Amino acid sequence: MQTGLYVSLSSQLALERRMATLADNVANSTTVGFRATEVKFNQVVSDQKTADVAFVSEGKEFLSGRSGGITETGGPLDFAIKGDAWFQVETPSGPTLTRDGRFTLTDAGELVTLNGYPVLDAGGGPIQIDATAGPITLSADGQLNQAGRPVTSLGIFQADLSGGFVRAGNSGIITTIPPEPIVDRVDAGVVQGYVEESNVNAIGEMTQLIQVTRAFESVASLIRDSEDSMKDAMNTLGGSR
Repeated sequence: MQTGLYVSLSSQLALERRMATLADNVANSTTVGFRATEVKFNQVVSDQKTADVAFVSEGKEFLSGRSGGITETGGPLDFAIKGDAWFQVETPSGPTLTRDGRFTLTDAGELVTLNGYPVLDAGGGPIQIDATAGPITLSADGQLNQAGRPVTSLGIFQADLSGGFVRAGNSGIITTIPPEPIVDRVDAGVVQGYVEESNVNAIGEMTQLIQVTRAFESVASLIRDSEDSMKDAMNTLGGSR
């Protein structure tokens, strides 16, 4: 009977983690550049003398690879990533990857995010632009031009998430394995005058959240019933002496 309780508790831990990720996804369903968090669960088998008992692991988080919808803004410093790639910005937590390409220029000509974080080039340095040199146009490979001449380029990076990651802000991530700049790849690029919306399907995530919540409550009810049965058995055995 105690084994059944341990299995139920392992299930609750997994369900609680999934509820947390679903709630975070729903909260960020309108966050520009946000990638939904998914959880992969594995079955953990404990070798008992009489039988194999299957527990549920807490799960391993990973990012959804779906791209969000692209919305046209017409802003000359609004950029959207095409393909599996990221911008990189410098934050107080260190270099951070993001797909939120809503940038602006400071008075000093530094390209920054809406939060004021410097946008980095492929070499990891901050991008400087002379705002008086004319309108800024963008090539598909991330090269920024003024008056028909290249002046600098946006850093476009590929992320290796196999070593894990942590969230940084709403749409940013910091990977355990350092990202690598993309130099020449036809399946990744940037478009100007657009931003990428969140890839969260709010209705789908809400539906899953309701299902997981009900499953959590069902497991909690089973645990209470098991505890009551154990108490009844102990009282019965104790009273039979």
